[in-house]
Parts: sequence; structure tokens; C-alpha cells
Amino acid sequence: MKFAVSNIALPAFDHLSAFPVLRGYGFTGLEVAPSRVWHGSWDAAGVAAYRRAAESAGLAVVGLHSLFFDRPELGLFKPAETRLATLDFMTGLSALCRDLGGRTLIYGGGRRRGEMPVAQAMDETRRFLSELLPRMEAHGTMLCFEPLGPKDSDFLNSAAECRALADEFAHPALGLQLDAKALVENGETGEETFRAVKGRLAHFHANDPGLVVPGSTGIVDHAVLGARLRAIGYDGWVSSEQRMLSEAGALADAEAGGRTLLRCYGS
Repeated sequence: MKFAVSNIALPAFDHLSAFPVLRGYGFTGLEVAPSRVWHGSWDAAGVAAYRRAAESAGLAVVGLHSLFFDRPELGLFKPAETRLATLDFMTGLSALCRDLGGRTLIYGGGRRRGEMPVAQAMDETRRFLSELLPRMEAHGTMLCFEPLGPKDSDFLNSAAECRALADEFAHPALGLQLDAKALVENGETGEETFRAVKGRLAHFHANDPGLVVPGSTGIVDHAVLGARLRAIGYDGWVSSEQRMLSEAGALADAEAGGRTLLRCYGS
């Protein structure tokens, strides 16, 4: 397996100097939250510079997450005009991912259905994906709905639900991702969950509740999850999804997260 770290672990808008240090902690990949790099929009020169800084430090951009952090007005279940804006925004994110050298877009927030019945929410999602996925396919990127616990979302919570949607579409731009804390919250840490995604899993988030340093809460048994991934022959990216708890301690926390990944997910 290959190890990445999210840039939400680093100071916003000023973290390029940390890249060489991260490489020394055992990370070879960087997962990017766009709102941690750009104020609302980006341009080709800025994207190229960010990619160059990462790759010069020996870090490959693996993809994007935290897609809607600074765009709460967008999302799946919105009025027609906002829905079109969401499609355009997601298409732009897909192109950004491509230009950074990444592949996966992890779709976590921005999908609360509220009072909308599940069947209607599924129909809306099918319609949305039918328009979005052909746009993404040209970029060579892959959208993955992130399984989330019931506190974080009220739609597509489980790994099984996300897999069923991917099975239904069978489209190269729609993939599968697993999330450590969500597996625990949803009771899906068993072997059967991993066997069901064997050969198809595109990305894995190693995290703990609250997105603190992975392994620091004792709630998530990362050693067991690492063994589950090895058992299905997964050799893709495991990303340490941890937020910056303090600017002064950001690098020390990132190093601690890297130790958890090496210990629990390493061969």
C-alpha cells in the first residue's frame, strides 16, 4: 500500500514548505482539499505551481476531498438552478484533479437529503450522475461516494449502499472508497465488507472520529483494517485524513499519523 496525507493537516494557504518534511515521514502522496489551497477559485498557473511543489518534494497528488467545504450552497438535493451550478462545479473539480495529477474525488459532504424520501433522493442522484459522469470520463478521474456514519450524513451511509450504486452504473468514472471511522460507526469492519470491494477499491481513508491523529482515540482498530486490506490484495492509496489540531503541532501530528499508517497498513 502507498501512504498519503491530506493537506487539511497543514496550515491553510501556506503549507508548501512542509512537503519535503512529509516525504521524510513516509508519505509519498498528498490528498488535496481545494479550499485549503485556493480562496474560492484557481487558475492554471497556480495549479501547475502547486503540483510542481508537491512532485518536487516526492509527493504525488492522489486526488481531492472536502469538495464542498467552502461551497455549502451547492450539493445534490438543490433547486434546479443550484443543481446546474453544482454540476459545473464538480466538472471543474474533476478537471482540477486531472491537472494536479490526481484521480479520485471523494464525495463526503453536500448530500444531506433532509425530508426528501430515500427513493426520491436515489432518483435525483441517478439523474445527477447520468449528467456528471460522462463529463468526468474525459478527464480520467473517478468520483467516489464516501461512506459516512449517521452523524455525518443521512444518505448513502454504508459501504454496501455506495457499492450498490457503483454496481448499478458500472461506469469508469464512479468508483468505491472506504473510510475507517465510518466502517466502525456503521458496523462494517468485517471481512465480508472488504471481500465485496476486492479488485475495485480505489481509495481508503485512515481516520478516527473527529479527524484527530489516526489511532489516537482507540475507537478504530487500524491494525485490523490494515489486515483486511492486505487480505484482499489492496495496493492502492491509504490516506491519513486528519485535521490540523494546532498550527504549532501540525507537523508532529502528521508524523504521528504517518507512524500509524506504517505500523498498521504497512506490509
